[in-house]
Amino acid sequence: MPVLASTAGDILDYALAFFFVASGVALAYMLFRMGGTFARLSSFVKGSERDVLPVVVKAGGTVDRVNDQLDKLDVVTDSAVSMADSADTAVRAVSTAITTPVKKVSGFAAGVSHGVSAFRARHDVGDAMSVAKEAAARREAELDEELRTAGRAPEDRPPAA
Repeated sequence: MPVLASTAGDILDYALAFFFVASGVALAYMLFRMGGTFARLSSFVKGSERDVLPVVVKAGGTVDRVNDQLDKLDVVTDSAVSMADSADTAVRAVSTAITTPVKKVSGFAAGVSHGVSAFRARHDVGDAMSVAKEAAARREAELDEELRTAGRAPEDRPPAA
């Protein structure tokens, strides 16, 4: 009958061999499972590629059409700005053409009124003329100020001098 005698070194060799075999089996199982995971991942990527690329192409076309429309809108806004500038120029020309004679007539009326009053009070033609000129200049300046502040809210107007 054979005797089974083992030394401590033999037991360690058997334990090491068992460890390597168990590690190999565990590693093989893990690699098999990882292969399945990579197969599913590859399938997912192919499906995503198939589904996402048309969406990206459509989005690119949409962006191109939006850019074309924005270019058209840019032309429209440029035209609107040009029209607004033209209208502003026309309004300023008409305003100047109307306000200058109105200021002169208003100043003349104020000058005549104050001049006649001064002549009645003092019977001096020179004094009446100087009072009339001062009143006319003052009225024209007042009218300038009124036109300059016209259309502003009361809190935006400069304080009266």
